[in-house]
Amino acid sequence: MPKFLLKRWQGMHIVWIFALLTALIFLMFLYQWEVGVIALLLSGLLVYFTFKAERAFRAELQDYISTLSHRVKRAGSEVIHELPLGILLYNEEKVIEWHNPFVAKMLGEDSLIGEGLYEKFPQLKNRKEKDLRMEITAGKGQIFEVQIKPDERLMYFTDITAAKSLQMRYEEERLAIGIVMMDNLDEATQGLDDQTRSIMMAKVTGEITEWAQKHQVYLRRTSSDRYMLLMDQKGLKALEQSRFELLDEVRDITIENKLPMTLSIGIASGAENLVELGHWAQTSLDMALGRGGDQAAVKVGERLSFYGGRTNAIEKRTRVRARVISHALRDLIKDSDKVIIMGHRNPDMDAIGAAIGVLKMAHVSTKEGYIVLEGVNPSIQKLMETIYEDEKLNRWFITPEQAMQITNARTLAVVVDTHKASMTPEPRLLQMTQRKVVVDHHRRSEDFIQDATLVYMEPYASSTCELVTELLQYFHERLTMGVLESTVLLAGIVVDTKSFSLRTGARTFEAASFLRRNGADSSLIQRLLKEDLEQYIQKAEIIKNAVVIYDHIALAVNEPGRKYSQLLIAQVADTLLTMTGILASFVISERPDGRIGISARSLGQMNVQVVMERMGGGGHLTNAATQIEGTLSQATQQLKQILSEIHAEEGLFE
Repeated sequence: MPKFLLKRWQGMHIVWIFALLTALIFLMFLYQWEVGVIALLLSGLLVYFTFKAERAFRAELQDYISTLSHRVKRAGSEVIHELPLGILLYNEEKVIEWHNPFVAKMLGEDSLIGEGLYEKFPQLKNRKEKDLRMEITAGKGQIFEVQIKPDERLMYFTDITAAKSLQMRYEEERLAIGIVMMDNLDEATQGLDDQTRSIMMAKVTGEITEWAQKHQVYLRRTSSDRYMLLMDQKGLKALEQSRFELLDEVRDITIENKLPMTLSIGIASGAENLVELGHWAQTSLDMALGRGGDQAAVKVGERLSFYGGRTNAIEKRTRVRARVISHALRDLIKDSDKVIIMGHRNPDMDAIGAAIGVLKMAHVSTKEGYIVLEGVNPSIQKLMETIYEDEKLNRWFITPEQAMQITNARTLAVVVDTHKASMTPEPRLLQMTQRKVVVDHHRRSEDFIQDATLVYMEPYASSTCELVTELLQYFHERLTMGVLESTVLLAGIVVDTKSFSLRTGARTFEAASFLRRNGADSSLIQRLLKEDLEQYIQKAEIIKNAVVIYDHIALAVNEPGRKYSQLLIAQVADTLLTMTGILASFVISERPDGRIGISARSLGQMNVQVVMERMGGGGHLTNAATQIEGTLSQATQQLKQILSEIHAEEGLFE
């Protein structure tokens, strides 16, 4: 306790004593005045010394306060000059008025007073008014956090170089897990003798090992066709910058085979724990395989990137999986109360045909099956008119509202020709049941239906109708189909293959043969697919605006104000692909709904799916599309920019 405070405490006690003595003196005067006089004299002396002590106390208190203020000012001045924190004041004209030595030392100058704020800190020019904290680089590459107080025109600078360096090191050293898989080992080695197979496997293994050593990736073989990868973020960034050249190298060294070897790679990073990271890596691999293989899928946090994918999916020569899926689907249907079947919104011939095929499976299993239909695409108008005339088939088509009323937890929801919940007529139906099946031939995208019980996705297939036809062959031993059912399934294959001219394999023709044996009417298909004269003229109007870019790409942009359906836009893209020297086509036009529709087609030398994915769409390597907001000129400029970037990165054509 300071000395003056101690005296103050003592003074308080004297006051109480003085009050007590006054009372005693009064009593003494009442009983014996002589003693009272003596006591009064003593009290006077006490009052004198009390006032004297009070004056001394006040003098000491004033002296202490003065000393303390001086010490505080001196300490404050030393703190401002010695504190490892920059303080800067500027005026309304953004001219520096004062700063502490830290700011001058930060820039390596003696004084900044009188200098322009933006001249010394140009990074502050891009600051928005609401941004009161930002990071700048100054001095010898040091990083500072700036805290701005605009009302006081005051700025604080904190050196965060060490923290940023530590954070960067932490980010670079975060673990990434990957899986490499030979996605067509059985097909590529089928028919090879043991010696040739061993030589080829040694080449591929050597190439993978050399690639891992080059990029400092830990490689561990876990099975005959699978490897595990371990790396840090720095190594992962190097792999992404190299765009996974391993995919092309392995394909090139096995190109002399009838079917070259291809790899699929799934890599994940950024998960909270190792278990989740492992799941992400497997999901990335599944994504790469679901998109046709021969590519790498990299998931870093919320970001999902794809590399490669420049070749068509390899057709599987075995039907074992089709048989297994067919039997599993049969068991699911039998264990369910009813079956709800959905394609995508604005369904095409493939979606309707596949839905009717699944409907047949439900009826064979003596279960109620319903096809959810919302609106009729003009391309299937004639087909739906034919179906409406068939009472047996027409009664099973219902609206999304009707489907919502009859769906329960034991209902089986089968989604065909799409794997995105957002593209179905009623996504809420998928939330009302845990029994979900996906049958699709598109390359898998990130927006995949979650928790599907059964998934049959084969990107090599020409159409979903082809996949459903294969399932029908194994579904029941004595399956018989109606003429209209077989015809619609075959029509879906015909439309998606452009009359068996694109994306066809041996299994495509086998499926078509099965449907023909079950009564499919090819003449009816021709009538369903007939085109009217007005539509043909509209296609010609768009085609006349086509130009050729990059020597082999046809780009047609419709005239502003003229709106066409997505179907017509797609048909124009198909037509342009038949022109001499054209390897890929893009058609851009306004749609009736006000959005800009883009259809992309290729003959396989260019992956148009990658282009459309960068514009928010998707599809196949040879068949893709998107719908975006904006104007025709904006869409055209964006498409040209993406084509330019891909051309600079890896080339547009193989």
